Amino acid sequence: MVMQQYLLTYTGVVFALYLHHIIRAIEVPLDLPQPPTITKQSVKDYIVDPRDNIFIDCEAKGNPIPTFSWTRNGKFFNVAKDPKVSMQRRSGTLVIDFRGGGRPEDYEGEYQCSARNEYGTALSSKILLQVSRSPLWPKEHLDLVEIDEGSPLTLKCNPPPGLPPPVVFWMSSSMEPIHQDKRVSQGQNGDLYFSNVMLQDAQTDYSCNARFHFTHTIQQKNPYTLKIQTKNPHNETSFRNHTDMYSARGVMETTPSFMYPYGTSSNQIVLRGVDLLLECIASGVPAPDIMWHKKGGELPTDKTKLENFNKALRITNVSEEDSGEYFCLASNKMGSIRHTISVRVKAAPYWLDEPQNLILAPAEDGRLVCRANGNPKPTIQWLVNGEPIESAPPNPSREVAGDTIVFRDTQIGSSAVYQCNASNEHGYLLANAFVSVLDVPPRILAPRNQLIKVIQYNRTRLDCPFFGSPIPTLRWFKNGQGSALDGENYQRHENGSLEINMARKEDQGIYTCVATNILGKAENQVRLEIKDPTRIVRGPEDLIVKRGSLVRLDCRIKHDSTLKLTVTWLKDDTPLYIGNRMKKEDDGLIIYGVAEKDQGDYTCVASTELDKDSAKAFLTVLERPERPRDLELTDLAERSVRLTWIPGDDNNSPITDYVVQFEEDKFQPGLWHNHSRYPGSVNSAVLRLSPYVNYQFRVIAVNEVGSSLPSLPSERYHTIGASPEINPTGVQGAGTQKNNMEITWTPLNATQAYGPNLRYIVKWRQRESRESWSNETVRTTRHVVWNTPIYVPYEIKVQAENDFGRAPEPDVIIGYSGEDYPKAPPTDIRLKVINSTAISLQWSRVYPDTIQGQLKEYRAYFWRESSLLKNLWVSKKRQSVGFVGDRPRGIVSRLFPYSNYKLEMVVVNGRGDGPRSEIKEFTTPEGVPSVPRYFRIRQPNLETITLEWGHPEHPNGIITGYNLRYQAFNGTKTGRTLVETFSPNQTRFTLQRTDPISRYRFFLRARTQVGDGESIVEESPAPLNEAYTKNHVDIATQGWFIGLMCAIALLVLILLIVCFIKRSRGGKYPVREKVEVLDHEDHKVDDPSFDYSDEDNKEPPGSHTSLDGTIKQESDDSLVDYGEGGEGQFNEDGSFIGQYTVKKDKEETEGNESSEATSPVNAIYSLA
Repeated sequence: MVMQQYLLTYTGVVFALYLHHIIRAIEVPLDLPQPPTITKQSVKDYIVDPRDNIFIDCEAKGNPIPTFSWTRNGKFFNVAKDPKVSMQRRSGTLVIDFRGGGRPEDYEGEYQCSARNEYGTALSSKILLQVSRSPLWPKEHLDLVEIDEGSPLTLKCNPPPGLPPPVVFWMSSSMEPIHQDKRVSQGQNGDLYFSNVMLQDAQTDYSCNARFHFTHTIQQKNPYTLKIQTKNPHNETSFRNHTDMYSARGVMETTPSFMYPYGTSSNQIVLRGVDLLLECIASGVPAPDIMWHKKGGELPTDKTKLENFNKALRITNVSEEDSGEYFCLASNKMGSIRHTISVRVKAAPYWLDEPQNLILAPAEDGRLVCRANGNPKPTIQWLVNGEPIESAPPNPSREVAGDTIVFRDTQIGSSAVYQCNASNEHGYLLANAFVSVLDVPPRILAPRNQLIKVIQYNRTRLDCPFFGSPIPTLRWFKNGQGSALDGENYQRHENGSLEINMARKEDQGIYTCVATNILGKAENQVRLEIKDPTRIVRGPEDLIVKRGSLVRLDCRIKHDSTLKLTVTWLKDDTPLYIGNRMKKEDDGLIIYGVAEKDQGDYTCVASTELDKDSAKAFLTVLERPERPRDLELTDLAERSVRLTWIPGDDNNSPITDYVVQFEEDKFQPGLWHNHSRYPGSVNSAVLRLSPYVNYQFRVIAVNEVGSSLPSLPSERYHTIGASPEINPTGVQGAGTQKNNMEITWTPLNATQAYGPNLRYIVKWRQRESRESWSNETVRTTRHVVWNTPIYVPYEIKVQAENDFGRAPEPDVIIGYSGEDYPKAPPTDIRLKVINSTAISLQWSRVYPDTIQGQLKEYRAYFWRESSLLKNLWVSKKRQSVGFVGDRPRGIVSRLFPYSNYKLEMVVVNGRGDGPRSEIKEFTTPEGVPSVPRYFRIRQPNLETITLEWGHPEHPNGIITGYNLRYQAFNGTKTGRTLVETFSPNQTRFTLQRTDPISRYRFFLRARTQVGDGESIVEESPAPLNEAYTKNHVDIATQGWFIGLMCAIALLVLILLIVCFIKRSRGGKYPVREKVEVLDHEDHKVDDPSFDYSDEDNKEPPGSHTSLDGTIKQESDDSLVDYGEGGEGQFNEDGSFIGQYTVKKDKEETEGNESSEATSPVNAIYSLA
């Protein structure tokens, strides 16, 4: 057993996703006022498909919600003036719709989006919009290319300039790819280079192809055709094994020379961060090899790749360190040359320190830093709310110092969005960073009372996102301890998260995070539970089993009982399909009837929501037995022989049978036949043989798994001949032409011939005639008798004969001579229209002597001549229906209604059709129409539904109108059925909806005077709120709601009992002593003590004051406060204690939070 253990915790997955991210600055919650922030925008170089509508993304967040505007080519772009242009709702995304026509090229240009609210303006990058182009290849005539063998050659491609550039590849005109190697290859510019031309290069032509990305089209250049001039025009095959192919052809070997680039040196400039591609293509005989080097250093192996048969050097993600001189060395046995490429790395601007949003409290200081680098050095320009900062209104608290803006003693109202633009000749960077001046007490942004589970000894993280202005300080405490958490096992992050490097049992408990600034504090609790790891204590073992047996693979697991366990099985590392031969149990897997396909690796995977463990074993299924060996023939006799063999290994599965096979070399050499079968306990048998057969034997062993390979064959044994004992079977006589009869039979096989020169004596004569038998001796399996009368019965006999004598007298078989075509058609044809699609036929039978063969059927040919509807095209294809046997009537169905037909009949025998009868004409009456061609339903809005349909493909008569039945439905509920009737020319209907939630089911059918046709059924699209309708559940029927109501009723009953006891004992409770107060319908309870407060000084029940001083009304349902309130806490046993805490403590920890809602439980505690 191989154990493979994986401990994969939920928090471990989170760490895997987040460890490579830098902790971001604290973000302002969206419910607080803040300037806009661009959250989504299109790429700077934006190429679009001209066949689609154009979407230019621009989305932003902020409070208040930002408004958007656009500039195009530096000028204001008025979206409202162009009917094709619109902005998406609650977004600045531009939509340019070409469904009504228009040229996408008219909208090319440079776009920039502005998102603004009262606190500032954010800018998107400048988006260069370009429309994809795939121009056609210019027409050109390419002359035949004549060139000497061994010379270099360049075939130019020059693809049309597309946007983006097309992908170029070479193929023949028959779309076969051109084979490329170090002698023939395509350059980066698309040209095809031949280091030297060989004679076989003329066996195909060469066409350059350009594939365009957006249109997914391929354009093909006219092909080049080569004519190779050779000094030794011998056959190609004569040089294949020659040690020096070029000299054998008379081609002079030459030193390399560069085809690209030209000369001995060149320069190349590349931008930082992109791939550098250097290329050297050389000519020469033989084709040169290319090697690459860097002057004064080694090639960077971690990002270097050789391509195109070493002719291209690619360096990925170029940096300044990759500048320098590179040279390629082209060499063959005649010499070498080199080319030096001087590489300079330039750089578009890239961030060193990108400005981040700045959140300041009143009177605080801060700074925005914008540092970028590039080659050349980029210039830094600051903007505020989209305008150059130089032209912005003066701000005494702001000072610009190059790449830094310093803020001192900021005040409320100084919020703005600052843009930093870093640019050089190779590009630019634009970053938005807002300065928001807020005065906000601390708040915790995470859900309250989270529960985190982690496997023991794993890493985990407790999140406590927070916000406040000034930025609060955050501390963590465990189980109410007075000192903050510290030590090597804990790591605190700036965003409020507490990371525990190795979770131990003693780390379990309640953790409290407290955020504090000068305006107050806020806290939250996280319960951490440490779980035991999942372990497979007994996994599957490697097994060797017989095919068809039962196998059990163990998988006993120990896991944390509080976690849900899932057990899955893999076979060869893929999920195992548990079919009807397998059964998965809690502690293992059972396989019934193991087959060969069950062999392989089996892995048991035990997993919980936090971790998993696995164990693997290999299942071996027993194979077939080894083949028998050393066959020997003894006791040779005329009709028998003894065969003996040595059994092979049974492979742990006893041999049950031996199959003896034989082969003979006269009739079917090489073909083996089963001779006999013997029990697996024997290894010798006496075989019964036939005369005159040259036998060879082999043996196959069989066990429960299957059959072995056949043994090697024995020596041959030839038996003595005798006359045949049986005659051929399957004798038949039938004509292939009208004046012959072919006699055929099944020949005797090798074990039935009994002697040499097997032949057949064929005899025949007409039946019931007194003539003598005609005969013929043949060695084939057929004989043809010619000049026979038409369709006459014959008596036939076929007898086997060899050199030792004849077989017994054969039986007589009846056959028939050949048929001729019938001579007469059916007569007195009468037809009667049954309905719009069928007619009945009656006719007079023909005389038997006119059939001239065996009657197969009477056949009716019919065709549709025309439709009774004007201007309706019909197919005049001939159709037929057969009436088998000698019968005088039949029915022709599947006709088209309301049509003119023609019909004629013939007699059919084994030879074919007889002469045709006279043509009968008939007309089918009107029928019901087919379904409408189409039925489309559109729902442009929630008030109307539009229906459109087409006329029936087969009207089958004069259309008199259309009937529409429809009904509303919502789930399983349906409304009453409504009916609309339309004229025959009406194909459109608009329905006014009465219910915006329900859907509609429509039944549409066309009608003629005969009646209604078949319905076509469609349903209206689902409205947007159908998901709510499907998921809506009546709360009054839910078990949890009923239980909650019962609990409240019980609490109220207890309250009344306590009140009654207090009054009976003369006790007091802090309610004003008026008995009627409990029944007063206007009574309001605002405090758990039931004390009255001054109505003029208290807030409305269930409300609290927001940050801007307004009153926000909360839910009237107090159950929310009790059951799902965010202020609750948990004891160690999980009980809810949030409503039982002292109000004073609550106020200390919650600051400006609203007062507690009244609880019947608190009232009981107050009265006790």
